[in-house]
Amino acid sequence: MMRRGLVLLLAACLGLGNTPTEARTRIKDIAALQGVRDNQIVGYGLITGLQNTGDTLRNTQFTEQSLQSMLDRLGVNVRDQRLRTRNVAAVMVTASLPAYVGPGSRIDVTVNSLGDAISLRGGTLLLTPLRGGDGQVYAVAQGGIAVSGFNATGQAESLTSGVATAGRIPSGALVEREVSGDFSDIPTMVLELKNPDYRTAILITDAINSYAVRRYGRRSANARDYRSVVLQRPARVEPTRFMAEIGELLVQPDMPARVVVDQRTGTVVIGRNVQISTVAVTHGDLTVRVTETPVVSQPAPFSDGRTTVVPRTAIDAQEHLARLAVISGPDLQTLVRGLNQVGMKPTDMIAILQAVKTSGALQADLVTQ
Repeated sequence: MMRRGLVLLLAACLGLGNTPTEARTRIKDIAALQGVRDNQIVGYGLITGLQNTGDTLRNTQFTEQSLQSMLDRLGVNVRDQRLRTRNVAAVMVTASLPAYVGPGSRIDVTVNSLGDAISLRGGTLLLTPLRGGDGQVYAVAQGGIAVSGFNATGQAESLTSGVATAGRIPSGALVEREVSGDFSDIPTMVLELKNPDYRTAILITDAINSYAVRRYGRRSANARDYRSVVLQRPARVEPTRFMAEIGELLVQPDMPARVVVDQRTGTVVIGRNVQISTVAVTHGDLTVRVTETPVVSQPAPFSDGRTTVVPRTAIDAQEHLARLAVISGPDLQTLVRGLNQVGMKPTDMIAILQAVKTSGALQADLVTQ
C-alpha cells in the first residue's frame, strides 16, 4: 500500500479551527516603516590560532600576502622568506548595521573562509575594518569564532558535520561610525507591507484610523496601494511614540491562495484560502526494473576461440492498481482530508497538484521550487 503523503500546512492560524480573533497579528510584525532599514557592511581579514586546519599558503597566495603585510606592519620582516604555516586562514567578514545605531554599540558578524582551510574551529579573527557601500569604515570586528560544524579526518576515514569553514562572532564588531540620518528627518511616514495585499492594506488602514479617531480625534492613515500605507502623524506627538502605539494594534492579515511545492524535498505547503473545485483524480504507480545478467561464453577445448561476455538484459514493468477519488476543497481541512484519502507519496501529491492546476480546478497560485 502506498503511504499517505506528507502535507505541511502553513496558514495564518496555528490551527484549522481557530477563530479570526486568535489569528490577529500586530501591525509591527507584518509591516515596516519605509526608510528604517539595516545597512550591509563587509571586510577582509585573517584568522589565527587554527590547529593546522588553515589555508595552504602555497595554494592560496592571497593569504600569504596578507600575512606578510600584517607582520610587516607589526615590525616583522618576512618578505624574503617562504612561509609554511597552516594556522592562518583568509576570511570574508559580513555584518548588518542596524538603523540609527550609535558608535560604541556592538553587532554580530559572520565569518566565511576564502581559501582551502579545512576548519575555522578554535580560531580568532584579527582586527578587521568593515566598510559600507560608500567605502567608509563603519565598524571593526575582532574575537573568537563560534563554529557549529566540525571536520575530523583520519588515515582511512573522515567525518564532517555541518559547515566547519563558516562561523559567527556574537557581538564581535564595534560600531565606529553612525549612519547619517535621524528618525525625525523622515519626510513622510509610510508603512510597507512585508506580504503586499490589498485587503491587508485596508485592514491596517482601518485599524489605525479607528484608534487615531479615539485617541487623537482625527484619521491618520491612508492606503496608497496594496504595498504601502501613508501615515499622518498627529501634531505634538513624537514619531517614536506614534509608531509604538500603532505597532501594537491587531489585525487579521489576508493571504493569497497559494500552493508551494518543493520537488527536491517533496514538501507541499498549502495556504489557508486554497480551494479545489470538484474533480475526480486517479494516480497510478508505474515501476520499471532493468536487470543486467551478463553471461561468460567459453570456447570449446583445443579450439581457436576466445572467451567473451554475452549481455543478458531483463526488463520488467509493473503498474499498480489505482483508486479513483473525488476531491473537493471548500476549506483547508476538507481539502487535506480529500488528498489524504487518495493515499500517496509526497512526490505523487506534487504531480497531482500540478495536474489539477492544469485542469483549472485548483483555485490558487501554484509555485514550484
